[in-house]
Amino acid sequence: MGSKNTSIKDGFILVGFSDWPQLEPILFAFISIFYSLTLFGNTSIIALSRLEPRLHTPMYFFLSHLSFLDLCLTTSTVPQLLINLSGLDRTISYAGCVAQLLITLALGSTEAVLLVVMAFDRYAAVCRPLHYTTIMHPHFCQALAIASWVGGLMNSLIQTGLMMAMPLCGNQLNHFFCEMPVLLKLACEDTGGTEAKMFVARVIIVAVPAALILVSYAHIAKAVLKLKSMAGCGKALGTCGSHLLVVCLFYGSAIYAYLQPTSSYSESEGKFAALFYTIITPVLNPLIYTLRNKDVKGALLKVLGRRRDSISR
Repeated sequence: MGSKNTSIKDGFILVGFSDWPQLEPILFAFISIFYSLTLFGNTSIIALSRLEPRLHTPMYFFLSHLSFLDLCLTTSTVPQLLINLSGLDRTISYAGCVAQLLITLALGSTEAVLLVVMAFDRYAAVCRPLHYTTIMHPHFCQALAIASWVGGLMNSLIQTGLMMAMPLCGNQLNHFFCEMPVLLKLACEDTGGTEAKMFVARVIIVAVPAALILVSYAHIAKAVLKLKSMAGCGKALGTCGSHLLVVCLFYGSAIYAYLQPTSSYSESEGKFAALFYTIITPVLNPLIYTLRNKDVKGALLKVLGRRRDSISR
């Protein structure tokens, strides 16, 4: 693999999908379309949450943060991936790789914590409806959002620092962006102690939030089963179903990528898993939250109606 840290400071070569050259034009078209849809869908969610008074609720406040996270996460990887797929440039500088690792870890970690916050919001709405407005006070919601961002950033700083302190051999990454499992493959010394610390950090930021979400939904399910009204059951399940689907999409791919030993990690499979949580999930989130949501669809029609009226005048 080469001597320790050989050429590392000069940057890395991102192999991307060059092993499948016949697939690259298809992926380029597919990813370009999905990236455009991600920008449009998530920007629309953020705009509607700000413009429409009926969406000034804790649920949509957190949803706008989720949409912003998805926008940033996709933008931190996709433009470079498109350049890679076009064959124009398959390299990334050392500083760029560190920055990309730090940013993607921070955004992913923040989303993991934010999904717990959103699960707590749904728990309060279903299990404590009479005290919901008191519990989910605007100041408390802002504090929860800030805590999500700070927690995600702190986790990223710790893991990026540990990762880049490792001695690395070679400068070829079998991936389309600088992701931790692939960088760990370049470690050229026994780094079991450091990897163990990083694994504990990943468990805290992935497995613990997932467990908390399961506990929240266990309480929600218990409360729903006690409801005598079918309409009440349907409304409660409707408010939680969208969030639960997003949780399954996010944590399913995150657990696969980050909670398996480095020795058993498949770089080829990891690339396609990364496509899922960096491209597919961000474009699906706005659809999941809006297709069956009367409030969002009503707000969209209202905003479009106001725009049409202003143009006609």
